[in-house]
This record gives sequence, structure tokens and C-alpha cells, in this order.
Amino acid sequence: MSVTVRPQIGITLGDPSGVGPEIIARTLAAAPGTLRQRVRVFGDAGVLVRAAGPQAGVKIEEVTHLAEEDALPGRPAPAGGAAQIAYLEAAIQAAQMGLIDALVTAPISKTQARAAGFAFPGHTELLAERFAVAEHAMMFAGPRLRVVLATIHLPLAEVPRRLAARDVASAVFLGGRALVKDFGVPHPRVAVAGLNPHAGEGGLFGDEEARVIAPGIEEGRRRLEALGLEVEVAGPVVPDAVFRQALDGRWDLVVALYHDQGLIPVKVIDFEDAVNVTLGLPIVRTSPDHGVAYDVAGTGRVRAGSFAAALALADALATRRVL
Repeated sequence: MSVTVRPQIGITLGDPSGVGPEIIARTLAAAPGTLRQRVRVFGDAGVLVRAAGPQAGVKIEEVTHLAEEDALPGRPAPAGGAAQIAYLEAAIQAAQMGLIDALVTAPISKTQARAAGFAFPGHTELLAERFAVAEHAMMFAGPRLRVVLATIHLPLAEVPRRLAARDVASAVFLGGRALVKDFGVPHPRVAVAGLNPHAGEGGLFGDEEARVIAPGIEEGRRRLEALGLEVEVAGPVVPDAVFRQALDGRWDLVVALYHDQGLIPVKVIDFEDAVNVTLGLPIVRTSPDHGVAYDVAGTGRVRAGSFAAALALADALATRRVL
């Protein structure tokens, strides 16, 4: 008799003063027992208990034992800044040891983490370094829209100067490959947005489309073809039209060139259900598409939909990989 292999999933608590403890507790309380048995939370049992009571059937990897005053909802503390980094490092170590197949990360405070010595812009860059991957990309996957970012945490003024053809090629390649291998889309269609109004209007409003973006598209297409993947890649597409086209079913994925170009439509269309997926890692990593939300932490007004979607997607993607 065959045995179905199901993935082991790690969850990091995130900022203990943010909404992480609440959304984790609420999501796990509603999750099927068969899923809870495969989940381990890297964090602080006391913080979880204070957020929503004991979590029956959930394995807690005790990384910290914070005093209550160091984890008050909406009131970040230095100890909490250090703790959120410790949760990440413990989960990464478990993944490197083969103990977990997927990682779901609750939001961290970049400000608090940096004050505690965190030298990375965010989760994505830390994970890429720890797993020593040659390239990575950030995907936001929702029920109606999927977006991959060619650049991530860059000041807007630096995007035209620092955007390179290799960034576009990597986003096209990683996004197209993920659609086929992880999301099960057999013949995906990928559109790359332009950078300038009207995608440059033939150079009238900028030359990045011809000088940077088009060569990147061609390189990404060649890399996909080299793997035998049938992916339609188009662009640069007028940026004020491409997301509407995706919503109408023309594209399975849009490559956006900078953070807010991709995140604004995602958060308008799929805010409650969008999931951040890190492409290029040897394990599945997902997270909700929102931050620590200090303003609602501990108020009872926290919505856990995005985190629940992140856990469900991590389980689905990791299951596809382990089968």
C-alpha cells in the first residue's frame, strides 16, 4: 500500500508585538488536525498563549522566553526586535537540516530588526543568502492576480539606474518556471510591464524599454526554452494596461519592474488573500502580503485571511514538490 508523503511546515512568529501571534493562532485553530500535526512554530509559547490561548496539537519550537512587557501588542521592544531574527535563524537551520519542507513567515518589523543588528532589507534577501542561491525573486500570488518583481527594495529614484536586463530575465525565468513546476500551469503566459508611460512610446518617454527590458525578456525566454518549458513571454506591455489584461485572463503572470508598480494592483485586487512567495529557494517560502500592523495588534480587529492563504499555499506547493 502506498503512503502519501506530506510536507513538514515551519512557521516563524515574526514580530512578537505585531499581528503575527494573533494571525498564527487564529489560522492554526481553524486548520484541520492533519495539517496542524505537520506544523511547528518557531517562536515563543508564552507569546502565543497570551495571543489566543494554548494551541493544541501544534509543536512549538521554543526560541525565546520573552517577558510580557517585551511582547505587548502594538508596543515593540528591543527584545522583540532581536527575537524575530532568532525565530528566522532557527527555522532556516531546521530547513537546512531537512526537518521542514516549507516555511511560512509572519511579518517582521524591518525597523526593529535593523536596530537589533539585522543587516538585510527583508526576509527574502536573508533567505537567499542563507541558502546560497544564485538568483531569487519575489512573487505575489492571489486568486486573481500573480505578480513577480524584477527589483525589490529599491528607492524609486534608483530604479531606472539600477534596473538591469539580467533582473528582467531572472524574473521572467523564475516566474515562468514556478508557474509550470510549482503552480501546475502547463503553458503559462507571462507579460513584462514597461517602466515608462506608454512603455516608452518608442523612446519618446524613455529608452529603458528598448535598452534594458526587451533584451531581458529575450534572455528570460531563452532560459525557459532551454529547460523545455513552453512559456509565452510578451512585453514590454504598457504598464497602465497590463494588470487589467491579467484580470481579464490574458496573462497568468505579470513581471513588474519595481516594488509599488506590482504591489499596488495586488493590494487593490487581492489584499485579503494574496501571498508572498520567494522564488529560487530549495524550500517553499510564503508569507502574508501585509506588515506587522501595530495599529490593530491586540485589538481583536486583525484579519488572518492572508496568513491562512500563505499556509495553504505553502502546503500545496510543498506537497507538489515532495510527491
